[in-house]
Amino acid sequence: MSTRPGHARCAAPPAVAALLTLLALQALLLPALSTAGEMSFSDFDRRARAGETLTVVFFGASLTWGANATDPQRTSYRARIGERLEQTYPAAHLHFVDAAIGGTGSQLGVFRLERDVIAHHPDLVFLDFSANDDITSADEETLASYEAIVRRLVGGIGIPVVQVLFPFQWNIGPGTLEHMPRRTAHLAIAQAYGTGVGDAIALINQRVAAGALVPATIWPYDGVHPGDAGYAVFAEAAWQGFINAVAEGRRCAAPAAMLYASTYTEAVRVPLASLGALPAGWHVDHPHLTSAFFDMLMSRWLDQESVAEWGGEPAGVSAAAQPLLVRFHGSMVLLFGESTLATGTYQASIDGTPVTETVKGAKVPLFDPGQFARSCGGNVHLVKVLASGLAPGQPHVLIITPQPSARAATELRLESICVAGPGAQVERPAAAP
Repeated sequence: MSTRPGHARCAAPPAVAALLTLLALQALLLPALSTAGEMSFSDFDRRARAGETLTVVFFGASLTWGANATDPQRTSYRARIGERLEQTYPAAHLHFVDAAIGGTGSQLGVFRLERDVIAHHPDLVFLDFSANDDITSADEETLASYEAIVRRLVGGIGIPVVQVLFPFQWNIGPGTLEHMPRRTAHLAIAQAYGTGVGDAIALINQRVAAGALVPATIWPYDGVHPGDAGYAVFAEAAWQGFINAVAEGRRCAAPAAMLYASTYTEAVRVPLASLGALPAGWHVDHPHLTSAFFDMLMSRWLDQESVAEWGGEPAGVSAAAQPLLVRFHGSMVLLFGESTLATGTYQASIDGTPVTETVKGAKVPLFDPGQFARSCGGNVHLVKVLASGLAPGQPHVLIITPQPSARAATELRLESICVAGPGAQVERPAAAP
């Protein structure tokens, strides 16, 4: 599910020691990519027919979860693929993992990869994100993050991958394939890495052009998320990508060099709670156990949150949470946490320069992540890319400053600072610069 206006279900803007050990490994492992790790689809097929225990992970966003399916555990594309795998390999002991967070893309996906995919020791991965990264865009930043996921899975740990290319309703029609540079780019990544490809965009376009399908059959509720019939077609495309790769004995292997920038091949996700004492007004808490949507139930995706709490100024609670300061190395930085109905606003600066976003044509140095939760009517994720393209090879200082609010109680819930780029790392400085 995209978080751009008109692409979402709501009007959205965009044990601890074990976790820390796992996440720290990411910094060590991501750069160590080579063509040494290889796994063919024939290997998976052979092992499954021999009755081995195998794990299949479905990694993506709401189209992977199955938003608008009558029962995502039975009628989503991933559920239907699970059924086909069980029917094809009755002797196998298959374990299926849903690793989908609605409304997210591959930039967050890079930082979720270790915890939500690799930690399950997958033997096969179906990879989404083509739609949420914007299939009509040629943005090289998100092409680099998407390729880094493929490279980590294929070249880092030798897992066969099926890239699934899913459309929105407006991606269907005469001439639309020519206006999807990301689809073209993802097909080129598949060619370079030897992955399988389940191209539902081409399949649905072919059937609509032949009069065998009408888009309303695929998307009966909204133009983003299919109904059950639509997910059946998505599954058909994904399955075709898998069986073609098996039939061809396709072997996944990482090329010597990235097709896009290597930024995301060095990436760390560092929980704030691991960086020492938090500033005044902050404390460690657990994620909420309820959410607006199951694929955004953050207790599934976060282990601890560092929470800033402060009262509304008119309400007589004047104590405000103090700014949070961290130093990081890398060229891209992202915040990951939880947005709630009580989430307030904050400002951010990097190296003394305010971070801004464009709102109605104007640059605004104030972020309101709670708007997402309020528009959805419940708890959802907080994902914010603060900067990319920063100068590598030098430390950067990030300051997050919660802002006073007229509401009686306000909070900011952050789990981690996520950084990518050369020498990626995050630390708390001994004193403010």
